Amino acid sequence: MDNLTIKTLNHLGGNRIPFLFVIDFAGKSPWVCPLSEVDSSDVLFEVNGVSNFVQATSLEKQLDFKFEAVDNTRYQKAFNRVQEHIGYGNSFLLNLTFPGKIKTNFTLQDIFCYSKARYKLRFKDRFVVFSPEIFIKTEGRKISSFPMKGTMDATLPDARNRLLNSEKELAEHYTIVDLIRNDLSRVAKNVKVEKFRNIEKIKTHRGELLQMSSMITGTLPENYHENLGNILFKLLPAGSVSGAPKRKTLEIIKEAEQYDRGYYTGIFGLFDGENMDSGVMIRFIEKTHEGLVYKSGGGITVKSNCEDEYRELIDKIYIPV
Repeated sequence: MDNLTIKTLNHLGGNRIPFLFVIDFAGKSPWVCPLSEVDSSDVLFEVNGVSNFVQATSLEKQLDFKFEAVDNTRYQKAFNRVQEHIGYGNSFLLNLTFPGKIKTNFTLQDIFCYSKARYKLRFKDRFVVFSPEIFIKTEGRKISSFPMKGTMDATLPDARNRLLNSEKELAEHYTIVDLIRNDLSRVAKNVKVEKFRNIEKIKTHRGELLQMSSMITGTLPENYHENLGNILFKLLPAGSVSGAPKRKTLEIIKEAEQYDRGYYTGIFGLFDGENMDSGVMIRFIEKTHEGLVYKSGGGITVKSNCEDEYRELIDKIYIPV
């Protein structure tokens, strides 16, 4: 837990100063900046239509995109280890992710400008995010979270019903909803599930995907603005990209993945002086010394099939243009 960042967030929130924040998965390298000081040559963002750039109207060049996902053998070894822990009762749901290599004629700037997503971020020419997943939003004292669990190729026959009727996806979704409900109960009262298993269609350069999410809400204390930092860090890391039970599952993730997620699966968002809106940093491309890396993954439960999960990891390697 970064105490300085928490104090900064509390100060800005308590004084109703708008700010942008970016927090990595481990919470070790958070970045917070008053909105008036965000340099658009360094950081570009869009949060549900609120942005510091002019949206591109149309593609100026055709996207060329090739990828090399994590080796199947490496993935299977990690998957089997996760299933051993699930069998021991150490975890009920674990989000297993890996980096893959990509090659594209688009720069990070191009990807940011032309992609279409709820949450977009280009951070210091280090990485770009185009995420469909809401982390938390506030409206007055109401706090809402929208965990996303359940993905399927929309072109499959009867895809919607297949997603809704999948025992594996249902078990995964019940688990994440219960986890987020417990997480919100740490910072809010009157926590309840308002919407269960909402399905939306996401367009990608490789086709369309179906994504399933639910809505959990609660009521924050009257003085919650003064404790925005405490609230955020009590909820981190996001349950949908870690698992349940959270603490033990995080240990297993380190053991199974054997790489540093960095900012991938962290969160970023905007506080406008009254309300907060934030997203989970999935759909993530990072610039490295060895080229561009695309990090992706999915939830593993006792009902998971290794081949299906590996395919889901690949399905999530896309750019939504």
